[in-house]
Amino acid sequence: MDETSSEQLSVTNDNNNNLNINNNNIPIEIVSDEEMALIEAAFALASSSSSRSLLLRSSSPSPPPPSTLLHTNALSIKSITLLAKRRLSTATSTSNGKVNHPDIEDLLPKKTKLHDSFLHRYRNGRGLSVTDLTGAEWCEKQMELSLSRGGRRTTKAMKAGIARHVELEEEVMKRVKVKIATKEDRWALKFLNSIVGVNQLLFTGLTRELPIIAYVENIWMVGVIDEIRTPLTKEHHNPILVDTKTRSRGTLPSEPQRRNGRLQLMSYKYMWDNMIANDFPSGKFFTSFSLNRHQTLSEDLQEIGAGSDLNVSTLDDMVRCFANTCKMLAPAHHQLLLRYEYQADKSLLVEDKFEYDCEWLKDQIRSSLEFWQGQREANYAPEDERWKCRFCQFAADCPGYAESITPKEEDSNIKHDDDVTCISQGEDISSQISR
Repeated sequence: MDETSSEQLSVTNDNNNNLNINNNNIPIEIVSDEEMALIEAAFALASSSSSRSLLLRSSSPSPPPPSTLLHTNALSIKSITLLAKRRLSTATSTSNGKVNHPDIEDLLPKKTKLHDSFLHRYRNGRGLSVTDLTGAEWCEKQMELSLSRGGRRTTKAMKAGIARHVELEEEVMKRVKVKIATKEDRWALKFLNSIVGVNQLLFTGLTRELPIIAYVENIWMVGVIDEIRTPLTKEHHNPILVDTKTRSRGTLPSEPQRRNGRLQLMSYKYMWDNMIANDFPSGKFFTSFSLNRHQTLSEDLQEIGAGSDLNVSTLDDMVRCFANTCKMLAPAHHQLLLRYEYQADKSLLVEDKFEYDCEWLKDQIRSSLEFWQGQREANYAPEDERWKCRFCQFAADCPGYAESITPKEEDSNIKHDDDVTCISQGEDISSQISR
């Protein structure tokens, strides 16, 4: 990048061992109309042819939506034209002059090329976030439409959730602005936030909004963990991962909402354990994101690094410090904690304590990657979970929603209030703050 941008960095409060907040003398640290149209067009063609922030904060803009139409379920006229040309070119003639045509299945694309997948088109150079996983688990069709049409709008509930997460973060951290100039600086900022957050965890027993990156299931995944606590008992050393979600009404979350939150926290543990158990694949990292490992970091980053006893002048230096920091950590605790708060008064509605299920998680991730890597079309929400559509901004244009209601219901069922807990709210918020 040619222009220098101003980022934010958080500063930890080392006097928070007992989770008591002391605002005095806070030390500064680093912180896709449908496919049927294509089939019908192909049949018609066949008929005619046969005469029939310490967290350092950074803010990278989301990539602009491509000029192409939906990845699936919305094929363009150009696609049908190309298919027609292929239909004619693949026809063969017998000795009696009869024309043989291939089966219609042979005309349909078998598999989307990887370079045309959602993962490549929208997450190339930044990694797949845990929010991407949970968003697709909530409704893949919603995720598809969101990617193709420029993103989801921010609701009142989401804004309230953002404010709450900022408040929780500032209980233990203080933001500091940092100037960055290159994409290498931006990644270095994330690593520096992680290093500082880990140090805060080790010395005070608590850290919040911790950036995490890991290479799992042959892809790069990123995320921001809401909160990490050290167990109070001396015989347990495995950090506990916590996520706080806010609700606009004082009601308990539904099972699909809890399931989505569990997926989020389990993904964090999977990434955490992988990150500390294996040497960080720095070579693969630099290559995957087209980074210059020897790029000199901005003066701000170098100064802040020095203030945290880090001798860093290049991105490679920062990555090595991050890898060494990971070696000091223990695997995350098998018990994970989801907290649900009422937005109006910040009261605790319920705590959901659950055990990590590695096999279930891997099945969920692999199924989601089939969607993200273009191996199949986007699924709609299950029939018994179509209530989600009433809160979706894309419902009016979604075939799945149209099939699930009667005409009389159509105008009255689409709501745009904030009655549903924001999906993976904590990470959405963190991403907006820290990118």
